[in-house]
Amino acid sequence: MATASLKKNYRCVPSLEQFYTGGPFTVSSDGSFLVCACDDKIKIVDSSNASIKGTIEGDSELVTALILSPDDKLLFSASHSRQIRVWDLSTFKCLRSWKGHEGPVMGMACDASGGLLATAGADRKVLVWDVDGGFCTHYFKGHKGIVTSILFHPDPNHLLLFSGSDDATVRVWDLVSKKSVAVLEKHFSRVTSLAVSENGWTLLSAGRDKVVNFWDLRNYSFKMTVPTYEMLETVRVIHPGTHFAVLLGLNETSSVKKKKSGSPPVYFLTVGERGVVRIWNSEGAMCLFEQGSSDAAVSSDKDEVKRGFTAAVMLPLDQGLLCVTADQQFLFYSLMQSQEDAFSLNLSKRLVGYNEEIVDMKFLGEEEQFLAVATNLEQVRVYDLASMSCSYVLAGHSDTVLCLDTCVSSSGKTLIVTGSKDNSVRLWEQESRCCIGLGTGHMGAVGAVAFSKKQRNFIVSGSSDRTLKVWSLDGLQEDGNQVINLRAKAVVAAHDKDINSLAVAPNDNLVCSGSQDRTACVWRLPDLVSVVVLKGHKRGIWSVEFSPVDQCVITASGDKTVKIWAISDGSCLKTFEGHTSSVLRVSFVTRGTQFVSCGADGLVKLWTVKTNECIATYDQHEDKVWALAVGKKTEMLATGGGDAVVNLWHDSTAEEKEEAFRREEEGVLKGQELENAVSDADYTKAIQIAFELRRPHKLFDLFSELCRSKHSENQVEKALLALGKDEIHQLFEYVREWNTKPKLCHVAQFVLFRVFNILPPTEIIEIKGINELLEGLIPYSQRHFSRIDRLIRSTLLLDYTLHGMSVIEPETDGRASNGDSLLRSDDKEANEEPFPENITIEHTDIPTEMTQVSSKKRKSGKSREGRKMKVRKGEFVEASAISLEAS
Repeated sequence: MATASLKKNYRCVPSLEQFYTGGPFTVSSDGSFLVCACDDKIKIVDSSNASIKGTIEGDSELVTALILSPDDKLLFSASHSRQIRVWDLSTFKCLRSWKGHEGPVMGMACDASGGLLATAGADRKVLVWDVDGGFCTHYFKGHKGIVTSILFHPDPNHLLLFSGSDDATVRVWDLVSKKSVAVLEKHFSRVTSLAVSENGWTLLSAGRDKVVNFWDLRNYSFKMTVPTYEMLETVRVIHPGTHFAVLLGLNETSSVKKKKSGSPPVYFLTVGERGVVRIWNSEGAMCLFEQGSSDAAVSSDKDEVKRGFTAAVMLPLDQGLLCVTADQQFLFYSLMQSQEDAFSLNLSKRLVGYNEEIVDMKFLGEEEQFLAVATNLEQVRVYDLASMSCSYVLAGHSDTVLCLDTCVSSSGKTLIVTGSKDNSVRLWEQESRCCIGLGTGHMGAVGAVAFSKKQRNFIVSGSSDRTLKVWSLDGLQEDGNQVINLRAKAVVAAHDKDINSLAVAPNDNLVCSGSQDRTACVWRLPDLVSVVVLKGHKRGIWSVEFSPVDQCVITASGDKTVKIWAISDGSCLKTFEGHTSSVLRVSFVTRGTQFVSCGADGLVKLWTVKTNECIATYDQHEDKVWALAVGKKTEMLATGGGDAVVNLWHDSTAEEKEEAFRREEEGVLKGQELENAVSDADYTKAIQIAFELRRPHKLFDLFSELCRSKHSENQVEKALLALGKDEIHQLFEYVREWNTKPKLCHVAQFVLFRVFNILPPTEIIEIKGINELLEGLIPYSQRHFSRIDRLIRSTLLLDYTLHGMSVIEPETDGRASNGDSLLRSDDKEANEEPFPENITIEHTDIPTEMTQVSSKKRKSGKSREGRKMKVRKGEFVEASAISLEAS
C-alpha cells in the first residue's frame, strides 16, 4: 500500500456564521440579500447561500429597527441608544445620524419616494424625518402605549401615515395637515401589523387578539372582523396579478365578486404563533388555504411560549414567500400547483441565523455532501454543503441533543444516531427523515454514541450514569415508518464519572470509552469485557479514537495534552503538548500518520505522529471548539463550537506546492526582467518589478543610483507615479527601515523628498496605515537634520579662525561669500599662475609668533616667499598663510 503524502496545510472556508439573533430584518427590493440584526451589529446576508456580504458595526447597543430605501442604496437603523443612522450600502459608511425619540425606536417605514422616514418609538411618539436633511418634518403624539407598527400609504397621492400601538388602537395621520384624522379602536390587544388593500381604500390591522380588522379609509369606519384563532404577527395583502393570485385563481373570482358587490374582496395571508401560513378571503371570512404542518421548530412542552412565525414577507418578482421563525430561521417557500389544481407551499430553502453552541457534527452520505449538526437544541439540523442551507431538521428528542454519529448501512441507507439529555438514543434514516429506532434505559444524559464500523449492526452509547450499552440493530426495518424500540445486548458500569466519548475499532472487536474520571478503557465487544485501562491523564478525557492502521488509541484531555496508547499493554507511546487549554476533540487523518486536534483555546492544530511536530495551528474560532468532523473520502474537516460558527477546512497542500512552484518560476523570470531593465537604465520598470518581487535591497540600490545621477528627477517622478497605494505603503515601510541606519538614511531622505514633492498630502493621508509609518519616520528624520545642523555650525569655527587671523575678510560687494571664495581658491590652487615679481605684500598684520607656528606645521622645506596665492580682489598672501589655513 502506497504511503499517503503528509498534509502541510488546510484552507479555511467560513461556511456557516451567525447572522441573525432575532429582532428586526429587512429584504432588498429584488430579494437578493437580507439585512439582519445580529446583537449590536448589522449583517448583510446573501439570500442564496447565507454568506455574509458585509458587516456594519453598531454602537454596542442592540439594534431595534431596520429599513431599506426603495432603491436599496441606503439603510436606516436604530438601536437602544436612540440614535437613528443612515448608511451607504456601497461603502458601509454612516452618512448621517441624529436623535429624536426619548426611548428606543421600535419600527421604521420609508415612503415610496425614499425621501421621508417615519419612526415609531417606545416614547409613544411618531416622527417623520427628511432623509437628506435629517430634520423632523412631522411630530405626532397621541398614542397611550408603545408604538409597535408603522406604515405609509402605498399610493403617493394619499399622504397618510398609519401607526399601531400597545394601546390596541390604530391612528391615521394626515401628512398635509400634520394632524391625527382618525383613531381606530376595535382591537383588544397589541396591534402587530398593518396592510393596505390593492385599491388603497381598505386598511387591514392584525393583533395579538387573534383577529384581523378591516377599515374603510374613505370615512375611517369599521368594516368587518376576520377571526383567525391565533395570535398574529404579520398580515400581508395578496395583490391581483401576482403569482400567488394566479395559482389561487383569485383574478377570476375577484372580477366576479366586484360585479356583484361593487368592491372587490381582499385576499390576505397571516402568520403567527402556530407557525403555519394561512390565506384568507375577506368575503365571508373564509380560509382558502392552510399549511398541513408547521415547518417551524417544535418546542418542548416545558416551554411556556410556543414557537412559531414572527414575520412574513412576500418576496418580489414572484420569488415566493419568506417566513421568519422565533428560533431565528428564514424559511423560503415556493408556490406549487399540483395536477389536481391544489395550491401548496413548498419549503425550498431554510437559512439558520443562529445555531447557539455547536456540540457535535458529522458528515453524511456517500459523497459527504451533507453535514449533521447538533446544537443546544432538541433538533439535529442537516445542512447542504453546496448552499449551506438547512435541508431538514430531525425533531423527536425532548431535550438537548449532545452527540451524534453516522454510517451507511449494508443496504446503502444513511443512518444517524443521536444521544440526548432526555436519556434516550434515537436512530434516524436520512432519506425518509424519520426516527426508526428508540433506545431507552439510561438513567442519565447520553453524552456519547458510536456506530459499528464494519458490520454496522450495533450502536454503543455512553451516559452520565457511568454505564455503556450496546444496542442491537438486527431486525430493524429501515423502510418502516414506525419507531422500533432498540434492544440492549450488553451493559457495563464502565467509569466512576460521566462518559464523554466513545470509539469503535475498525474491525468491530473493541470499543474505547473516555471519561471524566481521567481514564480511558478498552472493552471487548460484544460482551463489554475489560481489556485494558489507560491511565496517565491528569484531567478528564474528552475524546478517544482508534488508529485506522495501528493497534493504538489516541486520547484528548483537559490537561492540555494528547496521548497515544498501546492497546496491548496500555502504555503511553507518545504525548503531544501545545494547546493552551483543554483539548476537546482529536481525530486521525492521512491514514493514521497525522491527526487533528481542537480545544477550548479556540485553536485547531495539525500534528505529525512520527515527529511529534505540530505542523500548523489555525485560529479561526472565537470560542471553544467542541465539534470536529473528518470526511472519510476527502478528509475535509469541519469544526464548530461556542461561537456558533461552522468552518470547513480543505487540504491545500498540493495547491500550495503548485502555487509555490509557480511563484518561483515567475520569480526567476521577473528577476531576469529586472536585470534587463537595470542594464537598459529603465529605472521606472526596474522599480516596479522590484516592488512586485518584494526586494527592498534591490530597490535601495536603484534609488541610490538615481540619487547619484544628475538628471534623476524625471525618472524618480515617473517611477513613483506608477506605484499604487499599496506599493506606496510598502515603500514607506522600506524607507522607515532605511531611515534608522546612518549609512542608508541619505537615500531614505532622498526618496521621502521626492514622494512628498510628487504626491499631494491628501492622497498620502488616504493610504491605510500611513499614520503609524510617519510616526516611525519623524524621530529619525529629526535626528538626521540635527546632526546636519551640528556639522554646519562646526564649519563656522573655521571661518571664525580665519577672520581672526585676517586671512579672509567679509565681502564688500556681495558677489560671493567667504566660504565660496575660499573653496574656489582651493580648487584653482594648482592652476594659479606665478605672482608677478614687482608686486610686494606687506605682512605687518601677521604676528611673528603666528608665522613661526605656521612654519613648524609646514611639511615642505620651501621658503616663505616660494609660493604666493591670490585671495579676495587681488590681495596676495604667502604660502605660510595657506599652510596655516590647511592645518
